[in-house]
Amino acid sequence: MNISLSDRTSAAAPRHSGGRVSLLALGTFAVGTDAFVVAGFLPRMADELGVSEAAAGYSVTVFAICYAVFSPLLATATATVPRRRLLVAALVVLGLANVGTALAPTFAILMATRVLAALGAAAYTPNAGAVASSLVSVERRGRALALVVSGLTVATAIGVPLGNLASRIMGWRTALGLVALLCLLVGVGLAVLLPRLASGTRTPLATRLAVLRNLDVQAILPVTVLGMAAAYTAYAYAIPAFDAVGVSPDATQWMLFLYGVGAVAGAQSSGKLTDRFGGTRVLITGYTVMTCTLAAFGSLSLAGIALPGLVGILAFTWGASSWCQTPPQQHRLIAAAPDEAPLVIALNSSGIYIGIALGTFIGGLAGSGNATWMFYSGAVIAVLVAIFLISTSRATANDRKGIR
Repeated sequence: MNISLSDRTSAAAPRHSGGRVSLLALGTFAVGTDAFVVAGFLPRMADELGVSEAAAGYSVTVFAICYAVFSPLLATATATVPRRRLLVAALVVLGLANVGTALAPTFAILMATRVLAALGAAAYTPNAGAVASSLVSVERRGRALALVVSGLTVATAIGVPLGNLASRIMGWRTALGLVALLCLLVGVGLAVLLPRLASGTRTPLATRLAVLRNLDVQAILPVTVLGMAAAYTAYAYAIPAFDAVGVSPDATQWMLFLYGVGAVAGAQSSGKLTDRFGGTRVLITGYTVMTCTLAAFGSLSLAGIALPGLVGILAFTWGASSWCQTPPQQHRLIAAAPDEAPLVIALNSSGIYIGIALGTFIGGLAGSGNATWMFYSGAVIAVLVAIFLISTSRATANDRKGIR
């Protein structure tokens, strides 16, 4: 999105735009649920398709990699497409891809449908934020953007546990069918309720990526990738991972819910804390909590100790430390490249999904049966990213100004 589009449309923003922004947020909720719901039924899916749980987990890796790669490419290719048409088309693609995943007779076909789903998600999420900001007055843009982005974190709190519950009652294919239905219903709603919105202007991909030559941006983006990799070494394998610390598969949905509540709390509180203490301090605190949490999970798994109350607390802190990263990282990137704010935020989103792909791949290398290895590897990566953050923060312009 460019500023001129937002300025042109916000001047004539309808008085009742709140419902439309909420509908856009429901779309990002559907995207987030689709991206992470596999964690709630991975063993069942793997068993039915005749593959290992580690291999099934790579469906999350493929989705995340394709999202990260397609996002900047689609932003360039679809720049001149009217926004309403693009959003509706993206949700239709995502919905049909989920139908394909639900009906997939083989794992190879399922993987192909996950690539298609990533295309739809990559086209929807960045443009949903841009359109939301154009529907409201200038002074309400921040809240509109926050509402749309919150759909992703709320999906981890509600969407994934609901997917787990639906898969237990009706099967994992039906659960994916429900995600597809939600995508299509939101698409219909946007087609009916969104006003006609102008398209953007085409900017060459090389121009978009020129900001990567900024040394501060080069130092900040790896933190996003490594931080999310640490957080996601075990998440896609949540059912066997929680089982290794004494939580039965039937009770995993409650742990996933606590993780999601922690994710929402971490994302919401870290923004305020960043304004007060600076992004670097918030991130260092988050990685410290993440390290302790994942190390505690690994120790419980290694010792074979079942402490459900403690596991619930750890699930909450796992979610909070995982999703507290985004606001301070966006803050640091915008400070590093203020004239390229929309672009660096988009690149940060790609970094998030690259990190998720990397973490899921690392977790799968040991096989999902080795939860101890998965948890400890995440803790080690969290330590490494904290060291990298501290060593590079003093060299970035924004931290020289803002660290206290």
